[in-house]
Amino acid sequence: MNIAMIIAGGTGNRMHQDIPKQFLTVNEKPIIIYTLEIFQKHPAVDEIIVVCLEGWEQILWAYIRQFNIYKVKMIVKGGACGQESIYRGLIALEKEHSVDDIVLIHDAIRPMVSEEIISDCINKTVEKGCAIASIPCAEAMLVTKDQESSNSIFNRDELKRTQTPQGFGIGKLLDVHRKALEKGITNSVASCTLMIEMGEEIYFSKGSEKNLKLTTVEDIDIFKALLLAQRAEWLKD
Repeated sequence: MNIAMIIAGGTGNRMHQDIPKQFLTVNEKPIIIYTLEIFQKHPAVDEIIVVCLEGWEQILWAYIRQFNIYKVKMIVKGGACGQESIYRGLIALEKEHSVDDIVLIHDAIRPMVSEEIISDCINKTVEKGCAIASIPCAEAMLVTKDQESSNSIFNRDELKRTQTPQGFGIGKLLDVHRKALEKGITNSVASCTLMIEMGEEIYFSKGSEKNLKLTTVEDIDIFKALLLAQRAEWLKD
C-alpha cells in the first residue's frame, strides 16, 4: 500500500500573512487542496493522511468534504517542528498499516508536484528502499561564513536540491525516528537529512523546477503563473 503523508503543520511566518500559507486561497481554492487533489488523482496512491497545524483540523475537514478528497483517511495534529510532525503521522500510520507499506512525505505547500514525480518516487522506493525527489544544482555555488562575502566555490556537480515527496517504508522511517530521539536529534531539517544524520544512505528520484515550495509571496506569484502556463508544442521534453 502507498500512503501519502501531507505535512501541513507550519505557521508560514515567512509569508507574513494572517493565516497559514497552506490555507491561503488561489483562484478560489486553498493551496493545500491543489496538493491533495494531485495525490487523490494518482492511481498508485491508496490513502492520504494529513498532519495539520493544531486548531485548523476542522477547517481542513470542511475543505476535504467540499472538494471531495475521499482518499484522506485521517488528520493528525502537527508537532512543534517538521520532525515531530512526521513522527506523529508515522505513529498514527503504524497502528493500521504494515511496516512494509510505503509512505510518501510531501509538503502541503508544494502544489505543483506532478504524477510523474510521484510515480518515480514510488518506483525508486520499491527498488531502493527510499527515494528523495531532487533536481540538479544549476547555479554557481559560493561558500560564505559571514553571509556577506566569499572567496571559495563549491562544486555544484556534487550537490542536489531536495524536494518532496520523499518515500520510505513505514517501519524503516519509524525506526530511524526513534533512534534519532534516543540520540537527542529532535529538529532535523527533513526526512532525508534525518536519514543521513543517522548513518543511512538515501537515493534520488525525479524532481522538477516546477515543484516549487511556496515560502514567500513571490512564490505565490510564480504558482499563479504556472497554473496558467502551457508548454509550446514545439518544445521537446
